[in-house]
Amino acid sequence: MFQTLEARTANDLWKQAAEWFRQDDKSVRQASRNGPTQEVMNVALSLQYPRQRWIAARVPAMNPAFAIAEVVWIVSGRNDSAMLNYFNAVLPRYAGEGTTYHGAYGHRIRSSFGVDQLERAYHALSAKSDSRQVVLQIWDSRIDLPSENGSEASKDVPCNVCSLLKVRDGKLEWTQIMRSNDLFRGFPHNVIQFSSLQEILAGWLKVEVGAYHHYSDSLHLYDQDGDVASHFEDISSPDNEDTLSLVKSESDAAFLMLGQLCDFCANTERSSDEVFNHVSNLHLPAGHANLARVLAADALRRRNAFGQAQEVMQQCTNPCLRFMTQRWFSKPR
Repeated sequence: MFQTLEARTANDLWKQAAEWFRQDDKSVRQASRNGPTQEVMNVALSLQYPRQRWIAARVPAMNPAFAIAEVVWIVSGRNDSAMLNYFNAVLPRYAGEGTTYHGAYGHRIRSSFGVDQLERAYHALSAKSDSRQVVLQIWDSRIDLPSENGSEASKDVPCNVCSLLKVRDGKLEWTQIMRSNDLFRGFPHNVIQFSSLQEILAGWLKVEVGAYHHYSDSLHLYDQDGDVASHFEDISSPDNEDTLSLVKSESDAAFLMLGQLCDFCANTERSSDEVFNHVSNLHLPAGHANLARVLAADALRRRNAFGQAQEVMQQCTNPCLRFMTQRWFSKPR
């Protein structure tokens, strides 16, 4: 039986899904390779307004700079680990050590199968908007299936399997299929990653953003992370008022600059003044400029340049990103 939820914002979706883990008749005990979990199977979540993708209710607060860096990394088709690890030093604990990540979503989508699937989707839907054949494949059975003795192929086997894209009534509808989804660590980032891709592609296609549908075959919470009450605060962020929808040439140029900024920030030989000046001299569309400010502000925080970090965020015109960044900066350390 499907377990379904629909909400205007990802924050509301997350809060409603979290309530399932307080109900004995919803979640069940389930063993896993990383320890015991509470699990709800066959979950279908619908986000009515994908731009409202930021989840403020999670405790501890999520790092918006890392989430943005992931989006840039995916859009750029990268699989290198160094840049992401800079924004999230504990990531190798979950995804494995090494210079690349086995399950990198952007690399899978944009080059791993010998075709840039995002580019192909753009051309296919531009030519035939009513197509039902546009699927972005992430899972690769050749390298992702467990061995015959059940041992895992990698610490970083993709949780996302594929994306189903359809244009209906002038809107890009997006369905994300997941084999496995951690309510606490995974879902808040996954919804940002793929609803951002949805918004970006909608801009390329010059259509509106439709609903974002998220199917998880196993939505779970690890016992080691504590009960859901310890991860929940009944708050919401202001609305996200920015757009990432640009025509393709402008979008490509903006994400190229954001990728360069990520690498600049991750280079620890760069001083705080250099990071501050770099982001101050970028010329980006408003929504992308605000993403850049969040990235740079976190890089400045990591360099203990707290005054410069706050000065950069004062230039951010998106109240949602200001709220999320302030929550992250205020997290006890």
